Amino acid sequence: MNFSMTASLLVLSLLAADASSQEAPIVVSGTVADEPTKAALLERLRGVYGPARVVDQLAVGTVATPANWNDYVGRLIGPNLKLIKGGQLKVEGSTVSLRGDVASEEQRAKIASDIAASLNPTYVVNNGLRVTQTQQAVLDAALANRIIEFESGKAALTETGMAVLDEMSAAMLKLKGVKVEVIGHTDNAGSRAGNLSLSQARAEAVKAYVVGKGIAVESVAVSGEGPDRPVADNRTPEGKARNRRIEFKVVH
Repeated sequence: MNFSMTASLLVLSLLAADASSQEAPIVVSGTVADEPTKAALLERLRGVYGPARVVDQLAVGTVATPANWNDYVGRLIGPNLKLIKGGQLKVEGSTVSLRGDVASEEQRAKIASDIAASLNPTYVVNNGLRVTQTQQAVLDAALANRIIEFESGKAALTETGMAVLDEMSAAMLKLKGVKVEVIGHTDNAGSRAGNLSLSQARAEAVKAYVVGKGIAVESVAVSGEGPDRPVADNRTPEGKARNRRIEFKVVH
């Protein structure tokens, strides 16, 4: 007669879907070999996430446990897991599977590297983490370092400027419920007071255009910085052109 034994299993459901869900529960389930193992894992989890967030659904049963499994799993439960949104850590015997969303490729690589360094070579790590595009990155990608053009010295958009704003409007529509500040900038030609007024008027013109494309008026704030925040050298024509710009900034 052949007997088979299920491997030790730990599953962490990292339910926080976004940065605003800091108090979402962390559900721990699966089966471990004994009560001391269960107690140690729960203590480790509560130390990382806080006692109130950890929901214990972990069972004790007859399972096959690799050597030093408790120690290795304990090392996996650290502050880096808090960077993962809407995901899961699953440790089944000597196989570790991780999925969920992180904010950058740097975070993804660091979490994977730290996990690999915590385990011995007999463990297999399946890294299913994915990088999600931030709200600001959506706007930056749509603008793509382009300048929104206006008629010289005026707050009237050119056709080229309107074409860019059509793309920006489409990007802003994807960011439902997010407030965006439109910031106008100028070069240093002329008076500061005049440039502040012009930059404000251009920001207002951009707001009016995107609102006309379906963006909620209350989700767009405007300001004019005039020549006060240059990004290039105003001593060259190219630098002046770069400084005459519209900036889109997600407001948190």
